Amino acid sequence: MKSTLLFILLIFYCTLPVNAELLTGEIKYDSQSAKEYLISTPKETISNKDIQTHYIDINKNDNIISLLQGNTQLTDRTLAYFSDGSYGIIYKTSPKNVWYYNSDGILTHSEIKSSLNYPYKTYKYTPNGELVNMSLRVSKDETFIYTPHGELIAHWQGQYCYDKNNNIIMSRKIYE
Repeated sequence: MKSTLLFILLIFYCTLPVNAELLTGEIKYDSQSAKEYLISTPKETISNKDIQTHYIDINKNDNIISLLQGNTQLTDRTLAYFSDGSYGIIYKTSPKNVWYYNSDGILTHSEIKSSLNYPYKTYKYTPNGELVNMSLRVSKDETFIYTPHGELIAHWQGQYCYDKNNNIIMSRKIYE
């Protein structure tokens, strides 16, 4: 009887249309489950050698000119400009690292991503290795950001960023 049932299931599986879709689930997070996920796994860290290598942006002038011209996609790196005059760089050779510089080209923070696929964790550090914040990037549109002690700092949903009391504290323009 068991072998007959197994045979029927095998026949059914083999006769599914070639274009049958595989159903997949999407994990949903709230602030508590995102925090638990971040805390339950080891933190990613950046080596002192990498910090020293990136402490001064040797391409500062080219990066600033490119940013002023609105060019953020360069051959070997992607740039981001912030309203306070600081900027960020992701090198294509190490896309899991983000380097943040002040307007003088001096490193202010570094960030490491646990993966390039959603959901992934990020950890942001000062140049002397102090953890500033950690986040869970759930999707392109959603990110939870926490203090090193696990207090919610912000929650991005689409173009809006909310504080722990659900007040809008910032907005962004998302370019597609």
